[in-house]
Amino acid sequence: MKITRVESFLVGIPYEHGAPKTALATSDGRVTQDAVYIKVETDAGVIGWGEAFGFGGCLMSHLAVQRVIAPLAVGRDAADIAGVMTDLYRKTQGMSRNGPVGFALSGLDIALWDIAGKAAGKPVHALLGGAKRQKIAAYASLLRLDTPENVAKVCEIALSRGYKNIKLHERSTAAVAAAREACGPDVGIMLDTNCTWSVAKALEMCAELRPYKLAWLEEPVYPPDDFEGLARLRREGGIPIAAGENLGNVMDLKHAIALKAFDIAQPDLAKMGGISEMTKALAIARAAGVHIEPHSPLFGPALIATLHVLAAAPEETMCEFYFADLENTPVGALGAPRDGFFTVPSGPGLGVEVDESMLARYRLE
Repeated sequence: MKITRVESFLVGIPYEHGAPKTALATSDGRVTQDAVYIKVETDAGVIGWGEAFGFGGCLMSHLAVQRVIAPLAVGRDAADIAGVMTDLYRKTQGMSRNGPVGFALSGLDIALWDIAGKAAGKPVHALLGGAKRQKIAAYASLLRLDTPENVAKVCEIALSRGYKNIKLHERSTAAVAAAREACGPDVGIMLDTNCTWSVAKALEMCAELRPYKLAWLEEPVYPPDDFEGLARLRREGGIPIAAGENLGNVMDLKHAIALKAFDIAQPDLAKMGGISEMTKALAIARAAGVHIEPHSPLFGPALIATLHVLAAAPEETMCEFYFADLENTPVGALGAPRDGFFTVPSGPGLGVEVDESMLARYRLE
């Protein structure tokens, strides 16, 4: 079964999230949720879908699929996932250990697993050893809200939709205080600062934040691969540390775990090599006794692939949901939680069909 075509769709879908639109580090405002969908066609007529990580880098991931990955993948045996991925990583080793080319390869891997499941007539989680659960708890990963008033408002919306755990993307004690007051003592609250502080500043902030009993403090320091600094913060800060979304490969994860950099590992399969590498990441963390809570602030095939991996994992793990209501969802109802839970897909492959007419409607390039 040969790969005959690899196509990339750069899309931007309007959304609402209960507050004013937020900014990205790479732009002044974000009026759409942008994404890179990857369609892989085969000579057997089986089509697979993947998704490459993007946010502000979506255009670069899109170009990486078109200019680098598609020419290398066409003509290869779609059934030989390990062989194809190993060879393409070796051929691109100067540009795929992290960043857009690695993200593009991650999307390709997801699509190949989708093809494998469809060819076998089984869901991907069956190929990974079988689903241990049919529902997975979601946590509401709020977009940047900036003011305590907005934080409280959107927390209340999330609570009304059945979420028991809420993650903030804020940088102030006042925002955390507003969330705790809105949520009460029994809701899990996490804080992601997106790598904003020095280690010294993070230690100061931990002293302020400890009374609010955060479930974890995520990506607190810059640079994100300052594993020694994270390890110090973990020892001295008094709050569980979560990190890993910026890791590009499992060797980085292994190194970080060896340095005891975090309590909770957060690899992202749309960055770190798709389903193939995520299963390796889970095994490495499991062997070291480190819990994994995957990074997955996406709405398409990468989110669905994360559900399959978590469904097959022996440990219970939440799945991140980027708390935004899209104008339309290209993967249908399974791409959003209901009453705080995702339903694990049961159809062949990823178990969802991407609506190409919807991609055409929102296509940016």
